[in-house]
Amino acid sequence: MPMPRFEPACLKTYKTGELENKIEKANQALRDCTLCPRQCHVDRISGETGFCNTGKHAIACSYHAHFGEEAPLVGENGSGTIFFTYCNLMCNFCQNYDISHGGEGEKVTSEQIAWMMMQLQNQGCHNINFVTPSHVVPQILTAVRDAVDAGLFVPLVYNTGAYDCVETLKLLEGIIDIYMPDFKFIDSGIAEDTCQAGDYPEVAREAIKEMHRQVGDLKMNESGVAERGLLVRHLVLPNDLAGTGRVMRFLVQNISQDTYVNIMPQYRPCGRAHETDGLDRHITGKEFEAALTAAREEGIHRFDGRKRRFMEPAHPPG
Repeated sequence: MPMPRFEPACLKTYKTGELENKIEKANQALRDCTLCPRQCHVDRISGETGFCNTGKHAIACSYHAHFGEEAPLVGENGSGTIFFTYCNLMCNFCQNYDISHGGEGEKVTSEQIAWMMMQLQNQGCHNINFVTPSHVVPQILTAVRDAVDAGLFVPLVYNTGAYDCVETLKLLEGIIDIYMPDFKFIDSGIAEDTCQAGDYPEVAREAIKEMHRQVGDLKMNESGVAERGLLVRHLVLPNDLAGTGRVMRFLVQNISQDTYVNIMPQYRPCGRAHETDGLDRHITGKEFEAALTAAREEGIHRFDGRKRRFMEPAHPPG
């Protein structure tokens, strides 16, 4: 019996008229912005900007088929990524520092975002992957409406640092098919030092709970391509500053024993990483293996199978 054709969640939400309600609520939030935990209370419609340096219009750096993402997203034709400029977290070690801190990119209308979405779909990308979207949810919602009008039929991915308000995530229910949060660290001191966000661990916990409530565990089609669910990223940091074991324990005990996880080895000191003790070097092979062991010991068993380049330097700093 043939598998039923996948239909992104946003199509049903569009047909019922609920998408228009979500767009209206999200745009209202821009007038006194409380979309993310920074709670800046600026009028972005009038051009004011807060922590994310973004006003009425989103700023995008690039869009393209990405073959370096997780295996279930990449498939044969790549993940259709749209990289938004700036961020509501702004880690001092960000590996896209020129984009998140430097503002590399151009203002785009929601119509232009929808056009990018359709271009990526027409190229054969398996999904539309919104990268760093937390501060531009209203613009994305409007773009989704326009893309549905143009014939959108692939899953939508919310690729986030997990510094997301639950109320904003609720606006995305019935819109996003795949949530891909990066649970960065479990210690509030590290979060404050690197991101000026001491509340990050608790915010991320609640955000990931809400994401999983909406979409459940990651599910794939017969070709191994993801269609719906939660995929959690975790970047291993030097000296276990990310608290890998504790992060994995939270996922197993509070989200699901079947959580799909990508434990990433590619940390390198970027941006202002040298300002934080311990982040001024690459991780070692032993640290990465210890992180994998910790995850397994906590009960994680669904790991991303994509081979990734390990970036330990030949002569680590002493």
